Amino acid sequence: MPYANFKVPAGTLDTAQKERIVTAATELYVSLYGERARATTLVLVEEVPDGGWGIGGHVLTLAGLRQSTAS
Repeated sequence: MPYANFKVPAGTLDTAQKERIVTAATELYVSLYGERARATTLVLVEEVPDGGWGIGGHVLTLAGLRQSTAS
């Protein structure tokens, strides 16, 4: 069973955007494994609470991510 797990900052995606991720990931697996993969592809879009993850020893927050993309 193909499996994809996307972890995103909580509150940054709406329902339509999450659906696009699920559809696109499923289509990717279908393109790799053929149509047989469609029925068994599992895609999770998990929302991580603000401050619930980090990179390089630094806790990331939504405000910090927005600031870094504005620079």
